[in-house]
Amino acid sequence: MSTTTETAPTRVAVIFAHPDDAEFICSGTVARWAAEGRHVTYVLVTNGNKGSSDPAMTPERLVEIRTAEQREACRILGVKDVVFLGYDDAMLVPDLNLRREMVRVIRRLKPDVVICGDPTVRFIGNGYLNHPDHRAVAEATLDAIYPAARDRMTFPEVLAEGLEPHKVREVYLSTDDKANVAIDITDYMDLKIQALKAHISQMGDWDPSEEIKGWARQDADRFPGHGTYSESYKYLKLD
Repeated sequence: MSTTTETAPTRVAVIFAHPDDAEFICSGTVARWAAEGRHVTYVLVTNGNKGSSDPAMTPERLVEIRTAEQREACRILGVKDVVFLGYDDAMLVPDLNLRREMVRVIRRLKPDVVICGDPTVRFIGNGYLNHPDHRAVAEATLDAIYPAARDRMTFPEVLAEGLEPHKVREVYLSTDDKANVAIDITDYMDLKIQALKAHISQMGDWDPSEEIKGWARQDADRFPGHGTYSESYKYLKLD
């Protein structure tokens, strides 16, 4: 089983549904790659406007809060750019419109590497149902990577906007049980936790440190030789 990749990414797009998704899933990897000089861009598809149980909160105010929180998390991690596509939270479906939007993103950013979710993950363990937005963004992203963003005659309206085809070289899928690589994030665990804590509206009084460290230790145990803490992925090197 492979536990390392062959090439060092230069331009990375991290594509997820909500503000805070990437902090839970891959922010140790992001912090490491940013420190190594990679150009990392976050793409958040929804504006997170449903993520509150506070009766006094409004969707408009929540968008402002979560946008500011995400920008602060990106600052902590060293992310160069963050793109907010502004779709409504909890309303995503992996249709042609969303695929077209992902094609626009990929052709505009021209990433060598994409980190995204695994659309086949519907639940994890015995207590977590995967959010439908997570699955929708993952499916649309993968369908955009191959073949739509690559093929000139797919979505000619996007080509007419001046966005030339682009081929992504590598994909890292955040997945439940299909991982074949691990990234050592031991030196970046503190940054991961700091970035996650920047999402105050979502964390509330919960300190995620021990749980996050526990997940990362589990990944490290599955991939010996990759530090005390790791993040694992299904890695695809595309032809």
